[in-house]
Amino acid sequence: MGHGDGRGRIVSDADVDDTGTRILHVDMDAFYAAVEVLDDPSLRGLPIIIGAPEGRSVVSSASYEARRYGVRAAMPVSQAMRLCPTARIVPPHFDRYQAVSRQVMAIFESFTPLVEPLSVDEAFLDVQGVRRLWGSPSQVARLVRARVEAEVGITCSVGVAATKHVAKMASTIAKPDGMLVVAARETQSFLDPRPVRAMWGVGPKAAEALEGRGIRTIRDIREASPDVLGRAVGPALSARLAQLARGEDAREVETERVEKSIGHEETFDTDITDRAFLRAELLRLADRVGSRLRRAEWETATVSIKVRFDDFRTVNRSQTLADPTAVGQRIGEAAQSLFEQIDRRDPIRLIGVRAENLRPAGGGALGLWDDDEGWRRVEGALDDAMARFGTSMISRARHIGRSDGRGAAQHPKAHGLD
Repeated sequence: MGHGDGRGRIVSDADVDDTGTRILHVDMDAFYAAVEVLDDPSLRGLPIIIGAPEGRSVVSSASYEARRYGVRAAMPVSQAMRLCPTARIVPPHFDRYQAVSRQVMAIFESFTPLVEPLSVDEAFLDVQGVRRLWGSPSQVARLVRARVEAEVGITCSVGVAATKHVAKMASTIAKPDGMLVVAARETQSFLDPRPVRAMWGVGPKAAEALEGRGIRTIRDIREASPDVLGRAVGPALSARLAQLARGEDAREVETERVEKSIGHEETFDTDITDRAFLRAELLRLADRVGSRLRRAEWETATVSIKVRFDDFRTVNRSQTLADPTAVGQRIGEAAQSLFEQIDRRDPIRLIGVRAENLRPAGGGALGLWDDDEGWRRVEGALDDAMARFGTSMISRARHIGRSDGRGAAQHPKAHGLD
């Protein structure tokens, strides 16, 4: 398995067997850093950290040269610089990354209409139906890689497999600038020796729970009893992992992706202990989430919060609502309730609110009365006012004057190094 820095890289030979494959997972190599090098060639070959040089910034991404020193995404920039003192800190340019992403996605769509973007720098492609035009899946992968490098000037890695899960695992192992093909009949032999942490969707907590029961490889998952798996990670995830461990993944490439969650978070310039301030901040963030839900004509059935303390320990809590809503007040109340359930009172560095389990607005059954009717009218009026005067001009009275000591730290990709 790859280590995120290119160690353990495995690639396929030119005459690789791609029988039974149809899915490509294409992932740009150190995308943010690659774009910065594209715009400033003097950075090529240097350890680069993408992040703000001052304050309490975290690493957005890093070049492979920096990763080899242990630099990782979401790490404080100060810590990253201690690990790699010679690194160059480059501020992020997210508009530029989005523009390059559009170029890359256009190349993907020139090969097949079945493209499912996962983020600005990765996507699934189903190439089953374009064999007559472009050749076998491995041939398409080579063409995609060549065109991205020739037309955009950056490199990508590609996993080719029969399923989305295996293709994504394969692209990770092939990084950087490689291609790994897993023929359908080789799926099980490919999966079995891999660590559980290599599975797409297995986070650190689930991995620790599995490893604590001696389940360290995908083969171990496949051979474990349902009861043992269920006790480790719960019945829903255990059933899903058992399927993936057997190479079973029926997910298709979805060309129209539904946004699965909407959230906002805030990183403070100084650690906060004022609980009243934090409760108000949760409501302010919930208002922003509600506004986005209403614009997109979605409602949320689940509200979650994220709290990061001064020692960087992060706590997440979620609650399923009695009825789906797009009302910021209701989302905020749920967020505040979740916050009160956290016993720890240490200083807080970051706080966030997220709406999950989204569904189209108005899809639920109507009751005899609407508990949110009043707030719905108020927030509808706020939406109208914001449309006329801008979001910076409209706020709850309790939020006025509360900007001191807050500094936003948001970027479009925060799930890991690209």
